[in-house]
Amino acid sequence: MRTLVVGAGPTGLVTAMLLAAEGAEVTVVDRDPGPPESDAAAVWQGWRRPGVNQFRQTHCLLPGGLRLLRDELPGAVDRLLALGGRQGHNMIAGTWGLPGLGGRRPEDDRYETVAVRRPVLEAALLAEAEQTPGVTVRRGVRVTGLLTGDARTAGSPQVTGVLTQDGESLTADLVVDAGGRNSPVAELLARIGTAPDEQRAETGFRYYTRFFRSADGTPGPQPPWPLCHHDSVSVLSAPGDNGTWSVTLVTSGRDQELRALTDTGAWQRALKLYPWFAPLGEAEPLTDVLAMGGTESRRLRAGVDGRPLVAGIVPVGDAWATVNPQFGTGMTMGFRHAALLRDAVRAVGFDDPADLALRFDRVTETFLAPVWDNFALWDRHRLAEIDAEIRGGTYTSADEAWNLQAAVEAVRWMDPDVLRGLAEVACLLATPEEALLKSGLVEKVLALAPGTPRYAEPGPTRRALLTAVRGV
Repeated sequence: MRTLVVGAGPTGLVTAMLLAAEGAEVTVVDRDPGPPESDAAAVWQGWRRPGVNQFRQTHCLLPGGLRLLRDELPGAVDRLLALGGRQGHNMIAGTWGLPGLGGRRPEDDRYETVAVRRPVLEAALLAEAEQTPGVTVRRGVRVTGLLTGDARTAGSPQVTGVLTQDGESLTADLVVDAGGRNSPVAELLARIGTAPDEQRAETGFRYYTRFFRSADGTPGPQPPWPLCHHDSVSVLSAPGDNGTWSVTLVTSGRDQELRALTDTGAWQRALKLYPWFAPLGEAEPLTDVLAMGGTESRRLRAGVDGRPLVAGIVPVGDAWATVNPQFGTGMTMGFRHAALLRDAVRAVGFDDPADLALRFDRVTETFLAPVWDNFALWDRHRLAEIDAEIRGGTYTSADEAWNLQAAVEAVRWMDPDVLRGLAEVACLLATPEEALLKSGLVEKVLALAPGTPRYAEPGPTRRALLTAVRGV
């Protein structure tokens, strides 16, 4: 059966390879050029993806995502390693030397992943896809319209292909929208008289990132935890391939005073105030400050009241839902979504587009929508918390779910089981219910939480941060 995937990012490429393994003839189209035919350094320096705002921002292949690749596409993992991806990076290794946590456990191997930057990971997946029987990748193809048949499925329009900027009609039994955050498909659906139901956050976060590398190709110092929240700012680090890494300062999109972090000097002065992350900023910089906004979380629903809003086309990954990038879950969620689509195709095939769309919508709502809901709740409260801190106040809420999330973050350094329960969720190895509720850790968290400060990690007050940023 003919399948057309719009978007050759990581999720689109994984989707293509999984569907090709089911016997589909898959064409992947993307408007951007491909990478240079060279090594990881050339990929990083020479590949530009104008259609992907976050292409050179911090990314992380979480252990949950690596597990899926190893099970489904082991050749892609081999290519990651051949391009310099670092095997065996353990997400919680920074905690093993902390007092009171008992050091490394045998089961901690489950938190290992391959350290790799987004362009290098995408280049590896592309090389694997281009060698996969049944997959054809076409670059420089911009989708400008959707083709529809005369028939309507369950009262809904049925997409039968796409129209390109050159006037070419590409027909398919299934169109997969893997166009990411900037996908044009939602607008194109509106042109044919339908549009998915959308939830969208009012605002999002803003990211200020620098990449570094070591002189000898070794990994940078690993902080106890890759993401720590502080007074009005979060700090994020991510390991990369070939002795590289990134550090990101995350603010509210509404925080005008910290827009000065686009200045390299201000950014460096700010980073020095966070002892767990400051050593990462002492190596050779690969970039100036890379600023990114416009990351509001949003989610589409393709089915309502037991019928698809449109048949013949399904969204995967960021084209379906975007989450807060600071948690690094986007690629892993996209890979899982691709596997869910493959499973839906296995179950019902391509013959009934409405049945396929509805089944895929149901499994998406069952397995991935709860993850999005948890992130949306966190985002809403965290942004409100930062707003209060900008005003010099303290945020309080009656929302028990938020209070529990904040308590888990605060007490993780006090108990090794709580820390690993949080790691299970953060690495997308388990749901919060599986990792915390069913294991009885919630009771332990609630017992430890009273009197614990909101921010247990060392860092400055907002006033001290602003002083450093201004250089006074």
